[in-house]
Amino acid sequence: MTRPNYRIERVNELIKEVLSELVLTELKDPRVGLVTITGVRVTNDLSSAKVLFSVMGDEVQRAASMKALKAASGFLRRVLVRHMDVRVAPELRWVYDDSLDRAFRIEQALRDTGTVPGDEPKPEDE
Repeated sequence: MTRPNYRIERVNELIKEVLSELVLTELKDPRVGLVTITGVRVTNDLSSAKVLFSVMGDEVQRAASMKALKAASGFLRRVLVRHMDVRVAPELRWVYDDSLDRAFRIEQALRDTGTVPGDEPKPEDE
């Protein structure tokens, strides 16, 4: 069993927080839709970070947001350097996180079959 690397976990969380704030407040690119940073996985040597994100919208909005995020990577890395107190920020690799889409499809399928807990009709007050 491998021992968790708490430093890496802290770095992951720090990058996630900083990127979330920057995407929300600093990126003015109109292609960036309603983007949520869902996770960050940095390599042990801090040279690369996989940034998981989700976007509200269709496939076209996702593609546009991905392009905008990739284009803004240099700016985002420069800001990360200041927040992380390192000489070089990790290379950002943007990966669309489809887990929310899958969860929505599963919930919708359960609703369609009538098996979602809490969706039972409430008895009328007598």
